[in-house]
Amino acid sequence: MAATLSPPEPSNDLDRERQRMLDACFLGPYAQNDTLLEKLVVEFLRDHVYWRRNFHPEDPLAISTTAALHPDYLAFEAKMRRELHLLSAALKKSVPFHSPRYIGHMASDLLLPGLAAQILTLPYNPNNVTEDTAPVTVELEIKVGLQLARMLGYVDDPTRPDCAFGHLTSGGTVANYQALRLALAQKAFPVALRAAGIDELELPEDDWAAFNLHPQAAIALVDRWGRWLAQATPTERKRWQSKVAKERIEHLGLVDFFALHADLKVPKVLAPVTAHYSWSKGCKLLGLGRGQLEQLPERGMRIDIDALEATLERCLRDRQPVLMAVAVLGTTEYGTVDPIDAVVDARERFARRGLGFSVHVDAAWGGYLATLFRNEDGSLRPLEDVACGFQTFPTPEVHAAVAAIGSTDSATVDPHKLGYLPYGSGAFICRDHRATALLTEAADYVFHGESAPDYMTRYRSLGQIIPEGSKPGAAAAAVYVTHRVLPLDHANFGLLSAQTIRAAEHFRTRAQRFTRDIAGVAQAIMPFDPDSNLVCLALNPAGNRSVAVANAFVRRLHDELRIDPSHPLQDKEFFASATTLKPEALGEEGILRIFDALGLDAATLDDDRDGKLVILRHTLMNPYLIDRENGISYIDLYFEYLAKRVRALGHAT
Repeated sequence: MAATLSPPEPSNDLDRERQRMLDACFLGPYAQNDTLLEKLVVEFLRDHVYWRRNFHPEDPLAISTTAALHPDYLAFEAKMRRELHLLSAALKKSVPFHSPRYIGHMASDLLLPGLAAQILTLPYNPNNVTEDTAPVTVELEIKVGLQLARMLGYVDDPTRPDCAFGHLTSGGTVANYQALRLALAQKAFPVALRAAGIDELELPEDDWAAFNLHPQAAIALVDRWGRWLAQATPTERKRWQSKVAKERIEHLGLVDFFALHADLKVPKVLAPVTAHYSWSKGCKLLGLGRGQLEQLPERGMRIDIDALEATLERCLRDRQPVLMAVAVLGTTEYGTVDPIDAVVDARERFARRGLGFSVHVDAAWGGYLATLFRNEDGSLRPLEDVACGFQTFPTPEVHAAVAAIGSTDSATVDPHKLGYLPYGSGAFICRDHRATALLTEAADYVFHGESAPDYMTRYRSLGQIIPEGSKPGAAAAAVYVTHRVLPLDHANFGLLSAQTIRAAEHFRTRAQRFTRDIAGVAQAIMPFDPDSNLVCLALNPAGNRSVAVANAFVRRLHDELRIDPSHPLQDKEFFASATTLKPEALGEEGILRIFDALGLDAATLDDDRDGKLVILRHTLMNPYLIDRENGISYIDLYFEYLAKRVRALGHAT
């Protein structure tokens, strides 16, 4: 192996000692923990068998003890084994996420607690739509929501009326849909109350004011409505519920709702240009239309707050409602963190001026980095404490952004990304659970009775609230057990998050040496400083001024760094991904800075087929990128390999 640089060690002796705990967390790049996983799987498979055999053991055997000797039984077993062997062989062409040689997309090895918990739960096959089909895992899912709420800084005490609520989804996309759905229901409900004529609730004076309440004011109104109904007679309660239901946007639909309230416009969703494409899909799915998604320019790959302010001023002037402003904690393509604190401040100021809107944090990628910012009691760690043991992480801006999450209205987090859990387990969390009353759907054959006042009981029929009609309880078990084994704070799960940040900082240091090593063959820069553990690299052959030529060069490099199903995986030394730098995301100043550093002529941008600059993208989430046990840095090895390929392609060019 080549000589390696010495990356920074954990910040203190206790951290160094606790790092050894992580050795038991994964199956491992060489499957070193196979005995542990096998022991767990066999132990709990046997436990499941005993459970089956002790449920009414007086029942006769439905499968004869001699069945395994029958020719048809043996033929079926042989056929099943054949197909499983074929599947196993085919899966050897899968992406080697487990390997520290894989630094491509947002995937890595799986945490053993979650993997074992999911395998353990699968034979029970719980459907988390209701406690009737999942009496155990529904409760675990509700607790997962509280675990994630605590990590993000929301209230996680179920005895408090403003406690947060969260649930799992198939991924961040569905969680973002749920955020839009809840925000629209919350925004339109006060208008429905006005239309129903319930004067006792001290409603806003007109539809515009009702449609533009601060999110917390809208939730307070929902709470007052619930308490007012509770005091009514059963007959009156049913009459008023029916009357309000007929005025709600969920009953009328967008067309009829806005026809009845002609002074209101369909609200806009404001999101940065780097936001995930699920926001476009969500606006279409909800019926708002793609045209209502206004994508804001960025500054340094983070949302431009001046542009947000100008947009909000225009909306207020034009009486254009805003449904939601989206801030991103770890963009999918670049890993950058938006100034969430500034977006929250804008919400407060404009709400006072009569333009209320929700703030949602899309933390699908970076959510679990919040563990580094949390003490064991859930409190926020000071900047200097978080920074101890890192070179530059976190910047004051990133610390302020994470600190502000608790003041946002909802968030998306993906346990199947930086939570190292199996697909698909995304999560949606809202700041105040009282708002979820607006999402309740009745289905008499599944759900029973009125909502109970007790928090845990209220949500045991998840299907009334979630977008899905069926959902795997095994995923909830996996997430819950993982969070119990590795609590979501800096001293536990944060140890894993810290490893990824140190890898990113070492990558940045090594990239500077790589730039010097390939001087004369190609120019290389990191186009912007990483906020997290996702790092990009831009390259251009020496002397080239054309964007199209630079893109062709990087695409050829990427061809050697991506999966090729037609060739054995072992032919590839490393795996990385690629993305593009969009002019609308960079802004004129950003384009000139990056293009000047690369020696490119910005005027040639239109010569490329897509009008974008192609760059390499590296997701540094594998915990063994820096192998201290053997003194190996796969980051160093990657740059040595990349330098070799750049020289070969550069000379060929």
